[in-house]
Amino acid sequence: MAANEFVLGLVQMRCAEEPAPNLAKAIEQIHLAAKQGAQIVCLPELFLGPYFCNTHTLENFDRAEPIPGPSTEKLSLAAKSAGVVVVASIFERVMAGLCFNTAVVFDADGSMLGVYRKMHIPHDPLFFEKYYFRPGDLGFKVFPTKFGVVGTLICWDQWFPEGARLTAMKGAEVLVYPTAIGWHPREKAEFGKQQHDAWETIQRGHAIANGLYVTGINRVGFEASPAGDGLEFWGGSFVSDPFGVIVARGSHDKEELLIVPCKRDRMTDVRRNWPFFRDRRTDAYSDLTKVSLTTPGL
Repeated sequence: MAANEFVLGLVQMRCAEEPAPNLAKAIEQIHLAAKQGAQIVCLPELFLGPYFCNTHTLENFDRAEPIPGPSTEKLSLAAKSAGVVVVASIFERVMAGLCFNTAVVFDADGSMLGVYRKMHIPHDPLFFEKYYFRPGDLGFKVFPTKFGVVGTLICWDQWFPEGARLTAMKGAEVLVYPTAIGWHPREKAEFGKQQHDAWETIQRGHAIANGLYVTGINRVGFEASPAGDGLEFWGGSFVSDPFGVIVARGSHDKEELLIVPCKRDRMTDVRRNWPFFRDRRTDAYSDLTKVSLTTPGL
């Protein structure tokens, strides 16, 4: 029988220009998290460098690397030596001109359990990801690890209830969202609070609707952009329990390590008292596969 508790470690960090110091920092934090009791350690989206998707630049494709590759080899060793599960986001190169935004999951013995490729790809001002990434081709994934069943999604995925539901249906106990999201400086005063509130609220909704833990792991710090005023990444890494209660939250501007115990009996209690899976009308949802219900043919 599984233990009642699994412990998350969230690494909220600033990201330097070059991969080496970011990887060294992440590995240091993995070991520190393990010493503080973490069992499943989660890193931010594309943590090996600045958020390069804020511009269309061919040279940025040089940041991509194969999986397995040099970074995953070091992360595997870190997971094994620390004895923890690690979830890491990598700019994956399959071949020249074919790349994915990919989460890699390592078990506590260092074995690479598999990858999840980001399914929903944004294309917004300073978030030009469609230029760099092909949409994921592996579907929604869960990974049974030594300490729990981890469902991996990435950043923009966190706005879509369908992805959360399908991952929960596969048996996830926690949805892990490596994230890189921030404010456009000119918008922050007017829209910043409601943007952050919406980001957190939608994910709390996934936790409630599916009766599981949800965590978003964000970076912090201002990153300049040649295409605009740059982005101020808002941190705020958090864990929601299965009824949407925030049990831990990071600051908006500091590097932090959050250690968060999660109770399986809380999941059981919520799902028994709020049995959404029992009451789902799966016979009535076929239209969800259509693009629109107002335009014939879509």
